[in-house]
Parts: sequence; structure tokens; C-alpha cells
Amino acid sequence: MNRPLKRLGFLTIGLFDPADPAAGHESTLQIIELGEQLGFDSAWLRHRHLQYGISSPIAVMAAATQRTSRIELGTAVTPLGLENPFRLAEDLGTVDVLSAVNGVGRINPGVSVGIPMNYEALKEHLYPDTHDVEDFTYARVERLLHNLAGKPVSTFEGTRGVETFSRSIQPHSPGLVDRVWYGGGSTRSVTWAAEHGLNLLTSSVIDAEGDDFATIQRTQIDLFRSLHAEGEAARVSQGLVVIPTDSATPEQVAKYQTYAAARLPRTRQPQQLGPHKRAFFAPDIVGTSEQIAEQLVAHAGFQVVEEVAFALPFSFEHADYLQILTDMATRLGPLLGWQPAG
Repeated sequence: MNRPLKRLGFLTIGLFDPADPAAGHESTLQIIELGEQLGFDSAWLRHRHLQYGISSPIAVMAAATQRTSRIELGTAVTPLGLENPFRLAEDLGTVDVLSAVNGVGRINPGVSVGIPMNYEALKEHLYPDTHDVEDFTYARVERLLHNLAGKPVSTFEGTRGVETFSRSIQPHSPGLVDRVWYGGGSTRSVTWAAEHGLNLLTSSVIDAEGDDFATIQRTQIDLFRSLHAEGEAARVSQGLVVIPTDSATPEQVAKYQTYAAARLPRTRQPQQLGPHKRAFFAPDIVGTSEQIAEQLVAHAGFQVVEEVAFALPFSFEHADYLQILTDMATRLGPLLGWQPAG
């Protein structure tokens, strides 16, 4: 039986033209503002390094906190292999304080671990002295959680001269550590996330641990909740690529269908993403809200989630995103049982 959809979010890469990066970032901020106006519960930013997408989502979220008053903001996901958990905790705490409504922050850090993409090509600049000994395991998440929880990171506390020092990361934002999500797509990762009390982000890419994407995803979600201290109440968000066409022009519909068709072959069999990683990609879902809702209701993974962060396609125009988000909020969401926030 399907769970009613309680929280509707969207995910964007924040694509920009390298000759005019400001315009792309402004477009992203306007999309987040529109999301709040339409009643979306959350807006999520992908984290892209050495690409023409958002490389600093925390900075973009900081700007968005000053242009919105309610919508939650998250990263999906920040790869911790390129981050210092000490500095990252400071930035997250600062932006969460800036985002607070009635004392409660709106930031949802989504993270993952592993060797950074193209590591051999960039490691000399990323970690010039330590690239061969860096730890890219879950220990990096544990350090971040330690810091966000306000636990000691220094043996000194007190005053030196006119300066006062704390033993823990400042500013400390209570509750932020409980809003950390792990981007998991394997039995191993969802098990670890559940055992450490994190929330789970499951996307349109998962490890090939079976023959059917939806069945694999459902199995992982069920396992996560069976191991999590909160059981069936443990939070899971699904992130499929969903493109409603209700108010789209004929030209937009043709563009969307062409985009999905070009990506469809990769979904027919597992793809080799690395020497030890084979993954399934979920097909993009394009159609009217009624058609999309019918497919989602039949999707084994969607059937057991109460919140989603539908991913916007990477390469569309600003006007396309406005149309897609409007149809999501005004037509698709209500068909799935969702009610706009605010």
C-alpha cells in the first residue's frame, strides 16, 4: 500500500554558462524562490566540482536563506572526500543559523563518502602532501556528525588576551545534526546510515544488487527502516527524474521526450561506473501528471516513501524549470496526496 506523500521537494544542479556564471546562479535562486511560493517543502542542490554546476551549494543556500522564509534547503549530495569536516561544520552551522525560523534551522546536509571523482587527475592539488593516505571511508561522516553535535574538537577552552575560545565548533545550531542525510544506494551504505541514525536519500542511481531498479530500491528502503532506531518512522526521500508536461508547449514536450529517450538505453542494463561498481539508472518519467502519478503509484520504491526530491534535468532552460515546478506543485503533487506548505 502506498504511503501518502507528505513532503514534496526538488533537486537542481544549478547549471551555468562559464562565460556568465552569475546568471546561472541567479536562475537557481529564482527557482528556489518560486519553489517556496508554490508550497514546496524543500529545495536541494547537487554538489559539482570542476563542472559548470554548483560547486559551493552552502554559499548558494546562504543566499537563498535571505530570499526565502520557509522552504528547507539541502545538499544532495556533498561528497565528503573533497571536504574538511571541521570547516564544513562551521559553514553548515553558520548557514543553519541564518536560515532559522522561530529558532529552528532549515538546512538539510546530504553527504556521501568514497574516493572523489577523477581523483588521480586532481589529487596533487587537492591534497598535495597527503593524497595517498587520505581516509575516504565513513569515518569522514562520523567526524562531521561529531562536529555538528557540538562535541569537543579542541583541548583548549577559555580566554587568551581579549579573545574567547570554545572547545566545539561555532556557531552550534541545535538540531542540525539530526537533519543530516546519507546518499545511499547499496546494502552496505543503507545499513551504515541506519545504524548511525541518519536519514536516507535514495536517488535514480543505485547499485546493481538485483535485476529490477524499483525492487532493489524497495529492498534497500525496507532494510534501512528495519535497522534504524526509529523503525518505520525513519525518514527516506526518493529522488527520481520526473518531468510533468501538463502546461508545457509542444516544443517543450518534444524536448523533454527527446531528452528522456536519449538517456533510456543506459537504464536497460547495469552500467559499470568504476572498477568495483555496477549501477542501475532509473528511467526518466515524462508525461502528464496523471500518467506520472500512475507510474509512481506502481513503483515499488515510491510506495514506501512519504517524501521526495524530484530531480530536475541538467540541461534545460529557466522557463522549462518554471513550467515543470509549477506542474509538479499544482497538478502532480495533489494527485499523490500532497498539500502545499504554508
